[in-house]
Amino acid sequence: MALALPLHFFHALFMLVFLLSRMQFSLSSSGFIGVNYGRVADDLLSPAQVVQLLKAQGITKTKIFDTDATVLSAFSGSNITITVGLQNQQLSDAAGSQSFTDTWVQSNILPYYPNTLIDAIAVGNEIIFAGLQDSTQLLVPAMKNVYASLVKYNVASSIKVSSPIALGALETSYPPSAGSFKPDLVEPVIKPLLSFLKQAGSYLMVNAYPFFAYTANSDTISLDYALFKDNTGATDPNNGLVYKSLLEAQLDSVFAAMNAVGFNDVKMVVTETGWPSKGDENQNGPSEQNAASYNGNLVRRVLTGGGTPLRPDEPLNVYIFALFNENQKTGPTTERNFGLFYPNEEKVYDIPLH
Repeated sequence: MALALPLHFFHALFMLVFLLSRMQFSLSSSGFIGVNYGRVADDLLSPAQVVQLLKAQGITKTKIFDTDATVLSAFSGSNITITVGLQNQQLSDAAGSQSFTDTWVQSNILPYYPNTLIDAIAVGNEIIFAGLQDSTQLLVPAMKNVYASLVKYNVASSIKVSSPIALGALETSYPPSAGSFKPDLVEPVIKPLLSFLKQAGSYLMVNAYPFFAYTANSDTISLDYALFKDNTGATDPNNGLVYKSLLEAQLDSVFAAMNAVGFNDVKMVVTETGWPSKGDENQNGPSEQNAASYNGNLVRRVLTGGGTPLRPDEPLNVYIFALFNENQKTGPTTERNFGLFYPNEEKVYDIPLH
C-alpha cells in the first residue's frame, strides 16, 4: 500500500531542492580572491610567518614575483596555491633556449612541486609597455619554451603559463565595447600571445588599477563608481550595457579588445588590482577609507558571483595588490602604501577577505 505523504512534505522537499540548486549555482559562479605577496622591503615577516598570516585570514591563493627558494619551501604543505614569476631580466634567455627553461624549471619548480602548490608561472611582468618595448618580441617565445619544459617534465597539465599585461596595451578603453589593442602590438605580440594561451588552456593575466584612472580623471570619474559604491552607473552607448564599477568597465575593454582580434574564448585573471591607503599631497584619492572601500567592496563583489556585463557568466578571479606595505619601493608615496597589512601583521584597515 502506498504511503500518503502530507502536502507540506512535498513543499518542504521542493524548497530544499530549490535552495540546494541555488547554493550550487552561487558556489560555481563565484570567483576567488588572492593576494600578491610582494617583498620589496627590509622589515617583513619571515615567509613561514606569512603562511600563518594567510591561513589566519582565510586566504588560499597568493602570487609572488620570482621563485625564491625560502618562500617556496615555506609554502610546502600549506594548501595555499601560489603563482610564481620568471623575471623580466630572464626573458631573453628563456626566449632563446629551451635548455635554459629546462634548467629553470628543474631548479625553480620541480624541487618544490607538488608539495608547494604552484598553479601558474607568470613569464615576465607587464613586458608590454613597461618600458621594455624591445622585449615584447621575446615574450611569446619565452612562454612557449617554459610551457615546453613543463610538458617535458609532465607538469604542464596543472601549472599554467601566462604573462601579466597592463591596460597600457590598449589603444582604446572607453566605452568598454570599443576596447582595442594598440595596432602596432596586434600582429607581433597580442595575437601570438592569445593564440598560445588558447592552445595551452591558459588565461590572460591582467593588471588593472581603477585608482590610476580615477586620479588622472577625477573631474570626470565618480569616486563612488571607482570604489564599487552605489552609483547611477555608466551606460555603454554602443550596446546599452550598464556599468556600476570602473574595474568592470576596464576588464570589459580588454575583453572587447580580445574579441576584436578573434579571441572571445580566452579567460582572464586579474593578477593585480588595489588602492593605496596613503599618497602625496597633490594626489586625489589615496586614503585608508578609500582603500578599505575599494578592496572591501571588491571582495564582496567577487565572492557574490557573476562576471562583467560583457561576460556575465565568467566569474571574476582577482589578486589584490598587495599583502604588505613595502618600504623599499621607489616612486611616489602610494607605491609603498598598497598593503593590507603593516609588516608587524597589524591591519592597515579592516576588511573581509573571504
